[in-house]
Amino acid sequence: QVQLVESGGGLVQAGGSLRLSCAASRSISSINDMGWYRQASGKQRELVAAITSGGSTNYADSVKGRFTISRDNAKNTVYLQMNSLKPADTAVYYCNAKIIRVVAGFDFYWGQGTQVTVSS
Repeated sequence: QVQLVESGGGLVQAGGSLRLSCAASRSISSINDMGWYRQASGKQRELVAAITSGGSTNYADSVKGRFTISRDNAKNTVYLQMNSLKPADTAVYYCNAKIIRVVAGFDFYWGQGTQVTVSS
């Protein structure tokens, strides 16, 4: 029901910043929840930040105060502003959309991922 395309990853030095973008193929105002996950090499995929259609946000403890999730409904895009990056932030970052089904349950949709590498 929706395609997601991430961009904005790259290589930065510790303490630097990046802004990730997730472009959706449909109005994000109709998507219940959107978020960013990341998966480091050899690690489990983890939730980084999420934002609801109403604008409520949640963050992993490890990124609070450093990362900010936001959205632009007119552009069908969700952003993740990442500041004060650490080598521990190195991972593939995935955009996610959660859409509640009309009948019951929900579906998860994923982008292809974008690599973020933070050097010491």
